[in-house]
Amino acid sequence: MAIAVPSVTGVILLLRFTGLLQLLELATLDQLFLLRPLEPIDSRIAIVTISEADIQKLRQYPFSDATLARLIQNLKQHRPSAIGLDLYRDLPIEPGHSELVKIFATTPNLIGVQKVSQSADSAPVAPPPVLKQRDQVGANDFVLDPDGKIRRSFLTVDEQPGQSIFSFSFKLAYQYLAQRGVESNLTPENHIFAGSTVFRPFESNDGGYIRAHTGGYQILINYRGGIQRFQTIDMMTVLENRVPPEVVRDRIVLIGNIAESHKDLFYTPYSSTLLSPPERMPGVVIHANLVSEILSSAMNGREMLHTLPEWAEWLWIMGWVAIAAIISWQQRKSAGNARFWLLRRFQLLVAGGCLFAGVYLSFLAGWWIPLVPAFLGITGAAFSIMSYLAHSAAEMRKTFGRYLTDEVVSNLLETPSGQQLGGERRKVTVLMSDLRGFSANAERLPPEKVVTLLNLYLGAMADVVDRYKGTINEFIGDGIFVMFGAPIARADDCQRAIACAVAMQLAMKTVNDQNQQLGLPVIEMGIGINTGEVVVGNVGSQKRAKYTVIGSHVNLAARIESYTVGGQILISEDTLREAAYDVQVDGELKVEPKGIRNPITLYEIGGIGGKYNLFLPKVNEPWTELTPVLQLEYTVLEGKHAVGNLFQGTLTRLSASEAELHTAHDLDLLSNLKLHLLTNPDCSQSSEKQRSEDVYAKVTRKLEGSKPRFLIRFTSIPPKVAVILQSLR
Repeated sequence: MAIAVPSVTGVILLLRFTGLLQLLELATLDQLFLLRPLEPIDSRIAIVTISEADIQKLRQYPFSDATLARLIQNLKQHRPSAIGLDLYRDLPIEPGHSELVKIFATTPNLIGVQKVSQSADSAPVAPPPVLKQRDQVGANDFVLDPDGKIRRSFLTVDEQPGQSIFSFSFKLAYQYLAQRGVESNLTPENHIFAGSTVFRPFESNDGGYIRAHTGGYQILINYRGGIQRFQTIDMMTVLENRVPPEVVRDRIVLIGNIAESHKDLFYTPYSSTLLSPPERMPGVVIHANLVSEILSSAMNGREMLHTLPEWAEWLWIMGWVAIAAIISWQQRKSAGNARFWLLRRFQLLVAGGCLFAGVYLSFLAGWWIPLVPAFLGITGAAFSIMSYLAHSAAEMRKTFGRYLTDEVVSNLLETPSGQQLGGERRKVTVLMSDLRGFSANAERLPPEKVVTLLNLYLGAMADVVDRYKGTINEFIGDGIFVMFGAPIARADDCQRAIACAVAMQLAMKTVNDQNQQLGLPVIEMGIGINTGEVVVGNVGSQKRAKYTVIGSHVNLAARIESYTVGGQILISEDTLREAAYDVQVDGELKVEPKGIRNPITLYEIGGIGGKYNLFLPKVNEPWTELTPVLQLEYTVLEGKHAVGNLFQGTLTRLSASEAELHTAHDLDLLSNLKLHLLTNPDCSQSSEKQRSEDVYAKVTRKLEGSKPRFLIRFTSIPPKVAVILQSLR
């Protein structure tokens, strides 16, 4: 965030400095004018309009000096405060020129116009000579913005180097104010003031402008509105002397053309309507707006349009960038409180709404504050922070995906409760797998080889689990703890768990093929599956937690797995019943797991049909009668440790993975044994007997007979012992 705020602010300011945002900011100003409530009609100003209808009645345009003299005389008799003639009259139009000159000379409150500025498509126009001599002329020049609209006007225009002329609008306002004792003059800093209002001259970078032309003494026009905001009188009504005196008396009366044929029409902020063609405003109405602005500021305290200093605008933009960055940065914590999660999703929209509201309310108070760069700052900050968070989340997914499933990562990163401690009760199918005799194999291999073997095995199993949409809770050494039903529960969790177990056993052939190519030992895996209600959720502390499942059914799954031999899949009765599918059961056995009150039945799975169609291959290993029998010593293992005494026994029959054990001692079904083959059993001294390396096996069946006989399944055979047993077979 500390990088995003200055970076985004810098980019926005650079875009602004290049001028790329200027038209957008000016268009936003136009919309603020359109959204502002309508202001009351200014009763101090009246406009005499010359329309197409008036021209048609006169049957002449430009109309004669006699007609204009009569028009001014009819207004003059009602004693207006000032008359503004927004018509070029530098040349005589007979008849009646002498009469018009007389009217000009005898009307001290009459202000004429002249055009001062010159451009590629316009030229200066001289004023009426008599009015110029009497200093009753003002400049009617406007300032066109790059989009052709008028948003600024002159109070003075440079007529010649070092010589300025007041604008037409200001001279009319000055007449009105002077009659009412309101002073207008220059401040010591040569700023124009009227009453208590100082008209600060426009600067090139004010508001949304960038390097704008600042010739003359310009101000921003705080429009009152269109022609509807002023009293209007059509020209023929005045010529026919039908004007009520109160409409003119003590008012500023402007005379101007609004006819389409005269082309004295301009685009203004009120031309920016969204749903209708743009309308142009007559020049005389623009002058009326400026006169109204000067009068209202000087007499009524109506605010001019102010802009912030450039440094304050930079802080304004940076402030909104910072707000958006903070909100976006906090989104990463939105999962921490589910009650406010939805609200936080809309915080950026709320911030944007506050920005619009703040700019709008400021505009109502007379301040033009940049909206576009601040809005772009919010958008840019949100995009940059969220892009960073998305990139971080992708990296987190990539990293965590090596340790957790995509579903668990998504639950942690995306859901409101994903990181909350606690859990919920849910029916889950738990699959536990473990390599048989891996500890013994690990003791005989260098650590690097052990890691290689584990990575090959775990990588292959993880692919299978992922294919069947299981969730790997964790790798426990050479064991795998898989969940079906958490964090996402599906109707076929049990079926997929069984199919996954069969697919895992089938994948062991590929794993062992790779092991043999790398000179690694062949490994075997046992799988146990159980289904039941457990607690699912995040367990731990605020500093370190883990998504897992907890409950007696998880422990039972681990017990079931411990009963398996290599290549075997055992499932509980609950799992078989819950699956309710075409499952091939090859056998069953009753066991009494530690911590379980009553015996339970386990089922050995040979495959699953239906859409899965996965079956373990049938293996019929040939048996060899051993003559003479093979002498051995063994101990019974409890977990990983030997308990009890050292017992004697013999192997009478042998296959590739199993053997028949004769012993004088009774053994429990599924007991784990550690065996030592005796290669010199006839020595009287036990120390002289040659014992083989450790061989591990599990009791799988008790055989009938007068003497204790048991079928054992080898779980780990050292290479040297494997050679001996192979030679015996």
